[in-house]
Amino acid sequence: MNKFVRLSVIAGLLMAGAGLVNTSFAANESAPVTLAQLPNLTQDPQDATVSERVTARFTRSHYRQFDLNADFSAKIFDRYLNMLDYGHNVLMASDVAQFADKRATLGEELKTGQLTTPYALFNLAQKRRFERYDYALKVLERPMDFTGNDTIELDRSKAPWPKDRAELDKLWDAKVKYDELNLKLTGKNDQEIRDVLSKRYHFAMKRLTQSNSEDVFQLVMNAFAHEIDPHTNYLSPRSTEQFNTEMSLSLEGIGAVLQGDDDYTVINSMVAGGPAAKSKAIAVGDRIVGVGQVQAGKQTPIVDVIGWRLDDVVALIKGPKGSKVRLQILPAGKNAKNHVITLTREKIRLEDRAVKMTIKNVGAQKVAVMDIPGFYVGLTDDVKVQLQKMAKQNVNSLVIDLRTNGGGALTEAVSLSGLFIPSGPVVQVRDNNGRIRQDSDTDGVVYYKGPLVVLVDRFSASASEIFAAAMQDYGRALIVGEPTFGKGTVQQYRSLNRIYDQMLRPEWPALGSVQYTIQKFYRINGGSTQRKGVTPDILMPTGIESIETGEKFEDNALPWDSINAATYTKLGDMKPFLPELLKEHEARIAQDPEFQYIQQDIARYKALKDKRNIASLNYAQRDKEDKEDDALRLSRLNERFKREGKKPLKSLDDLPKDYVAPDPYLDEADHIAVDLGSLEKAQGDQAAAK
Repeated sequence: MNKFVRLSVIAGLLMAGAGLVNTSFAANESAPVTLAQLPNLTQDPQDATVSERVTARFTRSHYRQFDLNADFSAKIFDRYLNMLDYGHNVLMASDVAQFADKRATLGEELKTGQLTTPYALFNLAQKRRFERYDYALKVLERPMDFTGNDTIELDRSKAPWPKDRAELDKLWDAKVKYDELNLKLTGKNDQEIRDVLSKRYHFAMKRLTQSNSEDVFQLVMNAFAHEIDPHTNYLSPRSTEQFNTEMSLSLEGIGAVLQGDDDYTVINSMVAGGPAAKSKAIAVGDRIVGVGQVQAGKQTPIVDVIGWRLDDVVALIKGPKGSKVRLQILPAGKNAKNHVITLTREKIRLEDRAVKMTIKNVGAQKVAVMDIPGFYVGLTDDVKVQLQKMAKQNVNSLVIDLRTNGGGALTEAVSLSGLFIPSGPVVQVRDNNGRIRQDSDTDGVVYYKGPLVVLVDRFSASASEIFAAAMQDYGRALIVGEPTFGKGTVQQYRSLNRIYDQMLRPEWPALGSVQYTIQKFYRINGGSTQRKGVTPDILMPTGIESIETGEKFEDNALPWDSINAATYTKLGDMKPFLPELLKEHEARIAQDPEFQYIQQDIARYKALKDKRNIASLNYAQRDKEDKEDDALRLSRLNERFKREGKKPLKSLDDLPKDYVAPDPYLDEADHIAVDLGSLEKAQGDQAAAK
């Protein structure tokens, strides 16, 4: 049976972001192109068959049972339209109106494989985008003026379509000024700005001429797939090849999953243990705006990649193990500043991303911390080894760090849970026919009985949530941190090829594959982790600007629901300890400078929340904001250095490249673990005295 089940939250996104092929062309050498060079794309001969097979597979076998009727068709159409023009700054209302009568019939086109409407709409969007870049080049010729009170709306995905060209021109006047201002803030003069943006816009126009039928087909198939649920995907032949490479457990590069978002290449997630994650200089949501190389010890110029195809950006970033790549990063946030980092490419193998344990002295107590980056095959055996080492060091309590752990093998989530309970159910799984099975630990052995804290964040997903939920339901561990991601679904991978295809259609290429949701899993208390995730017993404050991360932010995620609870015996109860634990926790963080910074950031975020989608186009205002941000960061660094007995910095440029920022969340989890150990010991002593 050709089946592959994956539980990672980023599973779909690992493949859906365009085929990672080694095709690129020099951005700064692109000759000007004309509108006449845009291809008029039509579907390939095999696409009708692929569309029929995808439609049949999704309508018959997906966990979400749905009818591909007129209403659902309209939703697919709207999603496809927004994928073509997410910022609502390319197409006009009149363009969209041309296709209004096709909204309800797109489903029929998918069933028959005759995709006339998606191709016509794609071709029109390409034409309009070309016209926009042509207009942007004309705007570049104007004198630059950043003294006014102009602003730009950064996210127009919910805005109405522009009513005419005049409204489009106004939007692009602001877009070009925004691009110019961002470069001016890096220190470039007017001519340098024009040179960079002229190359960028010309390259974007050249990129439009490189579009092919597979681009259109993959886009419309994924509009269909993503309308069913966020983790359902169509993979083109190139994307399928990339997926199979990833499933061989070997990735060569920087260890980041990239996604195209309008003109930007965005960090969607990072492979635990990879160069990007280890650098601690990149965060999910950051944008890669430039790429350079290091060849024979010399740095090549940074190539501006804004507006590039995703596969071309990836081709620049990928390279042999041991080589170096320079990335110009624009952090998430409206007033972020570019910075350049250098990463050494590595060959990342899943089995190399093993659990790591450190022993810390917290006061007079010893706390073991196990960092688990993913639920790889063999994790439970590795944790057993670490527990055996820990037992020899008189450790008082254990913290399991599941932050940024996107999941992995369901079997490992079950067996890892089994290390901390004698036996019993760990998770319940239901298919689309309502059949329920329980996955249980049956060995009757407990490998660690002491105080246990599990640290989670909003990126802890899937298998991480199964483990955390089981520990919480059994009363075996205290869960601390942020509410988790909320992915409670299981996906299956299937090829679209048939044995007879090459006999009947030898001229056809491979047909690609699909990944779709087949099951939901549930806690042993009966509740789903879908959407809601796992709510910690002790919530940590979060001060960073919150990216809308989590299943609940997806407009079409499967709903939360519940089933009957499994039969299980609780091993403990954290509720009696919570008042004292919360009291000590709140007292500590009130005195902790790092948490004071976090609280200040929360206050700033709330104060600016209503303005976060609007950016000023006034140079003095933006420069002032940047300098205030830099001054705040420098002040905090010097306060921290003073506490550590180090010399203060004169500027941020003096910050050592190997500087590692404190981890107040982990430090606090360690203290909570010590408190929990003391309370459990007191409870045990009291019980023994009776």
